Amino acid sequence: MDVDVGIVAQRDNERAQTLAASLVDALEREGASVVVDEATGEAVEAAAVPVDAMAGRELVVSIGGDGTLLFVAREVGSTPILGVNLGEVGFLNAVAPDDALGVVTALVTELNETGTVEGRDLARLRASGVDADWSLEPALNEVLVHGPRRGSGGGATVEIGIDGQRYTESHADGVLVATPTGSTAYNLSEGGPLVHPAAETLVVTQMAATRAMPPLVVEPETEITLTISGSESAYAISDGRNRQHLEPPATVAVSLAEESVRLVGPQANFFDGLDKLE
Repeated sequence: MDVDVGIVAQRDNERAQTLAASLVDALEREGASVVVDEATGEAVEAAAVPVDAMAGRELVVSIGGDGTLLFVAREVGSTPILGVNLGEVGFLNAVAPDDALGVVTALVTELNETGTVEGRDLARLRASGVDADWSLEPALNEVLVHGPRRGSGGGATVEIGIDGQRYTESHADGVLVATPTGSTAYNLSEGGPLVHPAAETLVVTQMAATRAMPPLVVEPETEITLTISGSESAYAISDGRNRQHLEPPATVAVSLAEESVRLVGPQANFFDGLDKLE
């Protein structure tokens, strides 16, 4: 079996590390070439590499919650990912820990025999400066623009542009643009709609706006601009992690990223996940 596999286990999670060790043993017995992330390598006897070095392998297995898979997706780009769910909800991770050995070994066997496996592509967003030369790492969930700090009292004026036309302008805590994947995350907590994973749309949602308009659902190819003013500083943030400091007035362009995230193997049940939301 000539298949290259990477395994990333949730940091400081003994259960995830134990499962990673079992997967390494099973896959290496089948002849696969397996590496784990560096943090896991400190607890598991296996070859270890940085997560971004797993980009280009035939499969990467993410063991943990949706946050772990988001991290893996940022590092490996369009490399096929299988999620094993150790979290609470699991919109992205479809495989239960007890099923992981069987599912992963079957998937690797299929890869070895056919060179491909079924899956689905998840859109990502790219945020970049209109009047400045910068861009953020692609976001699987959302891009957020807000004033000097998040929350009450830290807002700014944000104008939302859709294909060159103004949708609305208001003082707000911020504005976010979410993918269908991200509709169940920050977008939902700010009153945005749930979007089925199969829908090819984006959602633009204001956060605590003084002159609020309903969240707007647009086609993925829509040209979205967020122009922020009325504050001394501001930020553009990708998936709550990567950020760019802005000096208002500043305009942020949000568009589809060139590379999507590829989830393979069994897919999570969207409606089962909704039942677990608080």
